[in-house]
Amino acid sequence: MSEPVRTREPVLVCQVGDLPTGAGAVVADVDGRRVTIARDSAGDLHAFDDTCTHQNVSLAEGEIEGDRIECWLHGSQFDMRTGEPKQLPATRPVAVHTVIVERGDVFVALSD
Repeated sequence: MSEPVRTREPVLVCQVGDLPTGAGAVVADVDGRRVTIARDSAGDLHAFDDTCTHQNVSLAEGEIEGDRIECWLHGSQFDMRTGEPKQLPATRPVAVHTVIVERGDVFVALSD
C-alpha cells in the first residue's frame, strides 16, 4: 500500500483520544478543506476528503466497516486507505491524506 504524497505542512486536527473506536469520525478544517479523520476496524487512522463524490454529503456521518466508510445518503462505500469507491453509486474516488501521530496529537498533511 502506498502512502499519499505529502505536499503541504501537517496541521494539528485532534487528539487520538478524540477519535471514536469502531464507529464515527472527526471532521476538521485543514487549510480550508473539510477532512474526515476516522479509525478503521483495526484501529488504524485515515484522513480523506469529507464530501461524497456522488452527491456532496458528509462522509463523517457514515458507517465504518472494516477499512470502508459508507455514505449515509445512498450507500456509496469508499476504501479509507485509498479513497477508491467500492460500492455504487459513487464512481469517483475521494482524496486521501497523510495522517501523522506524535505523542497523542493527530496531524493531517493534505496530499494534493
